[in-house]
Amino acid sequence: MSSKTKYIPSDFICDAYKVLKPPEKLTVSEWADKYRILDEKTSAMPGVWRTEQTPYLKEIMDSFTDPEVEEVTFVKPTQVGGTESLNNCIGYIIAQDPSPALVVYPTLELAEFTSDNRIKPMVRLSTALFDKFDEDSKRLELQFDGMYLVLSGANSPSSLASRPIRYLFLDEIDKYPTNAGKEADPISLARERTKTFANNKKIVKTSTPTLKTGPIWQEWINADSQYKYFVPCPHCGHKQIFKFKQLKYDKTKHPEEARNCAYYVCVECGKVITDMHKMQMIKNGEWQKVKDNGNRKVAFWINTFYSPWVKFGDIAAEFVKSKNNPELLMNFINSWLAEPWEDVENSTTAEKILERKSGYDSLVVPDGTVLITAGTDVQKKSLYFTIRAWQADMTNCNILHGQVFSFAEIENIMNQVFYDRKGNEYRVNLCIMDSGDQTDDVYDFCAYNTEWCIPGKGASKKMYTKYTISIIDKDGSSANGMKLILIDTAFYKDMIFARLKRSEGGFYISDDCDLDYAEQISSEHKVIEKNKAGKLIETWKPKKTNVDNHYLDAEVYCYCAAEICGIRRINADRQHENEDRHEEMQPNQNSWLENNNNWINSNGGSWLR
Repeated sequence: MSSKTKYIPSDFICDAYKVLKPPEKLTVSEWADKYRILDEKTSAMPGVWRTEQTPYLKEIMDSFTDPEVEEVTFVKPTQVGGTESLNNCIGYIIAQDPSPALVVYPTLELAEFTSDNRIKPMVRLSTALFDKFDEDSKRLELQFDGMYLVLSGANSPSSLASRPIRYLFLDEIDKYPTNAGKEADPISLARERTKTFANNKKIVKTSTPTLKTGPIWQEWINADSQYKYFVPCPHCGHKQIFKFKQLKYDKTKHPEEARNCAYYVCVECGKVITDMHKMQMIKNGEWQKVKDNGNRKVAFWINTFYSPWVKFGDIAAEFVKSKNNPELLMNFINSWLAEPWEDVENSTTAEKILERKSGYDSLVVPDGTVLITAGTDVQKKSLYFTIRAWQADMTNCNILHGQVFSFAEIENIMNQVFYDRKGNEYRVNLCIMDSGDQTDDVYDFCAYNTEWCIPGKGASKKMYTKYTISIIDKDGSSANGMKLILIDTAFYKDMIFARLKRSEGGFYISDDCDLDYAEQISSEHKVIEKNKAGKLIETWKPKKTNVDNHYLDAEVYCYCAAEICGIRRINADRQHENEDRHEEMQPNQNSWLENNNNWINSNGGSWLR
């Protein structure tokens, strides 16, 4: 062959070269810009994908190709391109680095819908993907050159089992059921599939948050590094994250009026920012670390302010529409602000408790008292008690509380005489004592002091009444046949925290109340959690682990004791009595209550002394 003869390789050699040619060295965002096509059916902006339209997605997608990163978490509102960024990662691995992959959706039905309406259209519109696709693939198991892509539902344990995978994509994880059938939670089941690829696996999690205890918010909290997207003010250049409190509008207006007058204010210079500025701010924005503790698990957070499809007025209008409806407000907090919902209505602080002073020192009975009740929380080594004075309008004040170390001390305290400023005498009408601990000793004590003390305990199951009266069935015990009060503790905690906000009929403390009492009363708050069935329920939880709540429990018993003594009936009777006597009373006549300070001793219910 002459040296001038041009060598033309055969088709066989050309085909071999194509097979052996390494994939382009691209990031996910670069791959998407080059090969991703959005279809008309599911996209608001069909056509060639352009990362510059949603620049905040670039670093999220590119972290997927960072060799130091193993897990990526995206906490997001709705409609910011989160699902499409996940689909870009799927397209990237099919074209660039094929290995077995699993995508988990909240339900199997959603997985089927996504296969037909998102994944397959994405594959068919991209030559980089379609050339590798086996059209005979099953609906939920798509076959590609060098890999399979399984689409599953968190509600179907069988769809999460058996297959080893390198890539795991978990979409909208806060909508997953707590358990996958009778199996463990679906996130744990899916993670088990990645064990074979321990050294080079990738896990991507996206979701709109629901609760602080929800999976996505916990992933955010536990991430090694947290990122937020900072944008520059168009006036002063100060970089900041978009915050709802900087959105200005008239909250008293109709939603449409709020939409038309809304604007944003720079947190630094205070100048007005309008929708005209927003897109350029987002394009000039950057992700900044707000927590830096390594790169194995990284998490990103944005709210709906960053969406190119949402205006400031849209956010204002949505809030005005939602603010008076708890369910709509929860959706706004979750889906627009990308923050977890927390019921802050039933929550308080020790400082706020200490503000509820009655104007009386401890041991002094307030004027107008008609009833005194007590509650005792029994621990292994001590007893916490509280004593509360009640007026006819249900205004109530703690006149004594403390910790003692014997039942004899409790007996002495509960049988002492209390005085008001006029010298009138009062005694505890009824005390409920916790029988959950030292049960036999509590029963014996109550049997010996049956005229003023009765055992009680919080109900272990959901109750449909505030309390029920049970009978102790314990042969050989002095308490056999005695009454036992089963208490809906959640109801009385609701009642206590509601009374803390009231002036009339409110919850008060003595002027010399100590900080420890206030901290224990405020140690719990009401939160929303998912039960085993995946339903949202309200429940009382400690704010911190290992925190004392003994005085709060004692107050629950104290409140229930007032209910048993008929405090509501006393209130109604007094109102009726005052109405009947109103025309007979002279201007200089003392009130009915002041002339009947000992009324409670002769007109009470069966529990009154």
